[in-house]
Amino acid sequence: MVAMMKRLREQIGASRAVGLVMIVLGDLLVGGASLLQAFDGGDVWKGDVMFMVAAFSWSAYSVMVRRHGLDAVRATMAITVFALVTFVPVFAFAVGMDWLPTHLGTAPWQEIVFQALFQGVGSVVISGMTFTQMIRYFGPVRSTMITALVPGLSAISAGIFLGEPLQWNLLAGLALVTVG
Repeated sequence: MVAMMKRLREQIGASRAVGLVMIVLGDLLVGGASLLQAFDGGDVWKGDVMFMVAAFSWSAYSVMVRRHGLDAVRATMAITVFALVTFVPVFAFAVGMDWLPTHLGTAPWQEIVFQALFQGVGSVVISGMTFTQMIRYFGPVRSTMITALVPGLSAISAGIFLGEPLQWNLLAGLALVTVG
């Protein structure tokens, strides 16, 4: 880890280390309770594990982009093509085997096209290019620290827009992540 940080010319000083610890503690306050539900047989932990795997994937991507100095457009194109040739066939196979329930067959084609364009162009292409540029400008550590705001902001948005209860741990977690 230290060797990797030296190659990337990134230093984790005392203040940055404190910030990282605060972010991790804040994320644990936001999602830790649902992780503990795994011992009670709940299913919520599966989403939390998928979220952590996605965070790890983004952190690995961030380091690789910075280490190799990848161009934002080419890196985004590579991710998009990789997802197309890996995820789509696996998803289609899982649906075909009835492992995953789906209602795609009953959805209007206009909605499917809209979502494909919105999620594919808006979410993947635009955010992929801007995030890659952010990594090149700020570096992987600072960029990843900025994205640590997502869980807390999602919880606050769920409280405001979906009427989810805003418990003390969510507010404290958001505060820790923001300060971190």
